[in-house]
Order: sequence, then C-alpha cells, then structure tokens
Amino acid sequence: MVGRIPVIDVHPLVDLGRQPAKATVDEPFPVRATVFREGHDRLGAEVVLTDPAGLRRAPVRMRETGPKSDRYEAWVIPDLEGAWTFEIQAWSDPLGTWQHDAGIKIRAGVDVDLMFLEARLLLERVLTGSEVPLAESETLVLKAAIEAAADESRPVEARLAVLESPEVSALLLARPLREHLTVEGPYPAYADRRRALTGSWYEFFPRSEGARLDEETGKVVSGSFRTAAKRLDAVAAMGFDVVYLPPIHPIGEVNRKGPNNTLTPGPDDPGSPWAIGSKHGGHDAIHPDLGTFEDFDGFVARAKELGLEVALDLALQAAPDHPWVKEHPEFFTTRADGTIAYAENPPKKYQDIYPINFDNDPAGIAQEVLRIVRLWMSHGVRIFRVDNPHTKPVAFWEWLLREVRATDPDVVFLSEAFTRPAMMHTLGAVGFHQSYTYFTWRVEKGEIEDYLREVATESDHLMRPNFFVNTPDILHAFLQYGGPAAFRIRATLAALGSPSWGVYAGYELYEHVAVRPGSEEYLDSEKYQIRIRDWEAAERSGTTLAPYLTRLNEIRRAHPALQLLRNLVVHRTDDTHVLCFSKSAGPDTVIVVINLDPHGARETMVHLDLEAAGLPESYAVHDELTGQEWVWGASNYVRLDPGSQVAHILSVRRTDAAAD
Repeated sequence: MVGRIPVIDVHPLVDLGRQPAKATVDEPFPVRATVFREGHDRLGAEVVLTDPAGLRRAPVRMRETGPKSDRYEAWVIPDLEGAWTFEIQAWSDPLGTWQHDAGIKIRAGVDVDLMFLEARLLLERVLTGSEVPLAESETLVLKAAIEAAADESRPVEARLAVLESPEVSALLLARPLREHLTVEGPYPAYADRRRALTGSWYEFFPRSEGARLDEETGKVVSGSFRTAAKRLDAVAAMGFDVVYLPPIHPIGEVNRKGPNNTLTPGPDDPGSPWAIGSKHGGHDAIHPDLGTFEDFDGFVARAKELGLEVALDLALQAAPDHPWVKEHPEFFTTRADGTIAYAENPPKKYQDIYPINFDNDPAGIAQEVLRIVRLWMSHGVRIFRVDNPHTKPVAFWEWLLREVRATDPDVVFLSEAFTRPAMMHTLGAVGFHQSYTYFTWRVEKGEIEDYLREVATESDHLMRPNFFVNTPDILHAFLQYGGPAAFRIRATLAALGSPSWGVYAGYELYEHVAVRPGSEEYLDSEKYQIRIRDWEAAERSGTTLAPYLTRLNEIRRAHPALQLLRNLVVHRTDDTHVLCFSKSAGPDTVIVVINLDPHGARETMVHLDLEAAGLPESYAVHDELTGQEWVWGASNYVRLDPGSQVAHILSVRRTDAAAD
C-alpha cells in the first residue's frame, strides 16, 4: 500500500529485496528513491541504517538530485561486516514549508504577522518536542529565533534575517518536524570485508615457477609449491596482495591434451590443470609433482608472511579418469550410445573434461562440492576463483555461497563468467563477491567510458568488477599488436579504473604472440605445457614491466579514492584516443588521463566537470609517475607520447595557492 508520502523506485534493491545489495565495510553506497506528495507543501526524507547487531544508526538526510526531479539520494557507510538493512523515512516538512513560504510572503508584505506567529509555534515544537535531547548550543539558537519571531518591535527584515540565518537553517535541517511519516523498508544489504572490493591479483601456475630443463634427459622438470614459494617475494614486491593458482589437483591421463591444445600429447606432456582428476585423486587431492598438503600449507603460510592471500581455482568438472566417474556416474551426462559427454563450447572441444550434470543428483553434488570447499578453507584458502559458474545452476550457487557465508563470511568468491549480462548480474546477486568482466574486450574510448560508468554506477549493487588485463585464455589483439605501450595502457586502465584488477604471469615480460592470427590463445599456452621463464634475466636487462606494475600498485595503496568503485566520474576530452576519469574520497582526488593509442602521440584539451569531481576552479596537481606539478582548472592541455608516457596520474593538492 502506498504511504501518505509515496516512496517508490527504491535503489539499491536486488531481486525485489529478496537478496542483499552489495556493500563493503567503510565503502559509501548510495540509497535513492522517488519521493513526492500532493500539493505544494515541502517534504523531507532520510535513510536509516540498522547494523548487524540490530542497532539503528543516526539517520542520513536525503537530498533531491535535481530541481523538481522528485528523486532523492543519500550516501551511507556501513562500518561493520555483516548483514545490514536500510529503510527510507519520508514525511511532510512543516518547517521546510514555512521557510519557503515565509521568504516569499514576508518580503512581499503578505500575512507578515501570521508568518511570524507560525514560525514561533513551529520553533517551540522543536524546542519542546525533540525526541533526541537538544544540545545547549541548539537550545540557545532556538530561543533566540523564537524571540526574534515574537519581537514585533524589531524591523521585519531583522526578524526574518534571524530566522533565515545559517545557524537556524542548519538546526532545522537536523531537527525536522516529521508529520505524516511514511516508512519504506527495511531492505537488505550485506557489507563484506574489504578484499571483496579491493585487491591486486597475480595469477601463476605453480608447476611453471621454479621449473627447469634437465640437461641430462632433456626433459622439463616441474616446479612445486616449494619452488613456487620463492616466486612469492617478487609478487609481493610488485605490490600484489592476492596470488591466484589455477587448479592444483591431479591431472587426467585419459584424452590428455598436448601442446597448443593438440590431441596428440607426448608421454611427458603435463596436460591441462582444468582436466581434474586421475588415479592420484580428484578435487580433494594435490598433484604429486606439486608436493603434499604440508607443502601447500607452507606455501600459504609464506604468502601470509608477505601480506598475500592465496586464491584457489574451483573448477567443477572432471577428467575421464576422475574418481567421480566410477564412484558417482550420476554426476555426469550419459549419451544415447552409453558414453559420457565431454565439454564443448563450439567450435572448441574439451575432450579431456567431463562437465557436471546437476539434474541427476543435485543434492549429492552440492554436498560434495561443499565438502571440497571446506577442505581447502581448512588449509587457509579464503578466496576462490570459480571457473565457468554460468554453466551450473544459479540455485546451486545461491545455496553454496549462503552455506559458506553462514559460517565463514570472510571467504570471497570470484565469478569467471564471460557470458550474458543477465547471468553475470544474477551470479553477483546470489552471492558472488566479484566478477570477471568485459573489460578485456573494451579498447575504444567510447566503449571504455560506457563500461566504466556501467560497473561503477549501474550494476554496482549487483556485482563488483575485477579487471584482468589478460588470462591464460585471453590475449587480446590490442596486446598482440600494440607493443610495450599497449601493456602499459591496459595495466593503467585496469589498476586505476577498478578497485580490483588482475595480471596473469608473463604480462610483465610483454608475452604477446598468439597461436594463430585471429586467435586469443597464447602460442605455447601455459594451459597445456610448463613454461620456463627467466625472471632474473629480464630484470637484469630492464626488459620487464614489473617496475611499472609496482608503481601502479603503490599509487593504488596510497590513494583511498582508487580503492573504491562507485566514485568514478568520466570527463570529456577533445581527442577520440584520450580518456579521462577521476575518483574522489574525502580530500583525496585522483585524475587519470590516458592515451589509448599505443602507436602515436596525442595532444588535446581535457575538460573536467569540477562540480562532479568536487574540485575548485583552480587547484594544483602532482603527476604520480613523473613528479611534475601544474595548476589546473576546468580545461587543460595534455600531450601524451606512448613512447615515454601513456598516462598522467594526477593527485590533487588542495593548497592555498591553488585555491586563490
């Protein structure tokens, strides 16, 4: 039923309020609603948060987003992890109505005495009827205003000046008289820990880290958790805080893939880690070449010492020789000829993988997956990157994520669902904390601008983005043909455009060769073979992007504005290859200007929306990459040559000189 003061079109609502909106501890998020009433009297609206302990927080006043828009907004901040609710309270505002009418009538000489009488009566109601005790200073302001309203010996202009003073106006805004109160809600929101929103991810294959060529046999010797642990120091030194491991389980021997996804593997080819399961075990086992659970525990412990969290791949599929195939054949799809169907994504075929069929024994599959997840949680894994969740029932994920959150709310799940927006958004709505995105395929200025706006302000209540610049599956043509500048451009966009971003190992070595023209698959893909990289040689020769990635992560950590999602503002430039956006958090503002053309210098004017960015007409900026400083305003000249600098990363310095 519509309230006395209608409140409609509330945001954020997920699935009509059946699922909680996305929130993060200490991250501001907007609550919006359309609020209106009949006639011309004024109204007011507030948002009231209730924290996980059931404590109602102080209300936050909503502001109309535009003249006569009837759209109201307030930004609120949950400061505890857990389940929150918010409600919107709307009311008839007699104080606001009086302020509006009195300013017109008294100056026009209409109903002057009546307007002052109404003022006195309204102010006395505030003085005597406030639910929260008034401070002494508030009482003094109110009494002075009542005296002015009642003092007919004073000039009318003087009496009105007191009633319209900033002190009185601020007090009446903070102490409204609520008539015809309407309450909509409560609506749910869930505040996750900060890692659900913010993080720098680095992906590597443990079998490649520390791998070597045996000179006597000519065979490649696999790396292990012990050798991979030595690589963690370099990952931490670059400023990453999550190290993500593809599947670490035994790899199937039946239908094993060879180099470059061929069907003719040699006897020593290791196969794809996503073909999980063999005679050595399944999802609850570790590949023998990588070591033991004790070795894995040591790897996790070393990562923790360096300030890194370990993310583990959760791929719900099986190799033909996975123990499930014999123990639980009902987990799979049996075709008319009696064979089990392998995975396909036409034209791609994955003969080494059997997909899970949730139709035959959904309860059994669910319990088995929960057991596996809890096993790895018990070994220190608090982040899971989920492979292709869009190929499993959404209801299953809703159940699994709810079960884990009930006991371990700190565990974070990243959805690797490169699919239709409806599925991506729904996976986020039912509990996935983060999502891979279409960022990898957004390379033109207009589509990047649109996508930044989308993830920051349109789908933010449903899913949180993680901008990966590359993956073992995705080597975009922009990187294949753009040269070193392209790698800097994409890293800058990802690291500064999203609070979470990711890099797959080899990016810092500018690995860019595809298996064939038109393909996004790497040549000699690490998915199918062990890759030996000489990190030290690249560092000695200076042919590594690692220092630039390190600087980006340093800048991210130094600026709170870059650790948030919903604060992004896109600004206009005159060049179709130059992109500009800003992010602000309190006094911290960062302006990013990027040349999207890896092949040529670009010069243009950058036009900033000062009001949207919260900037004065003149302000000092400091380039975080070069150390240069300038005084900027609304329109500014920029020249960026990708051969030397692909971007300006400008921190705003609000000095007295810049404010003059």
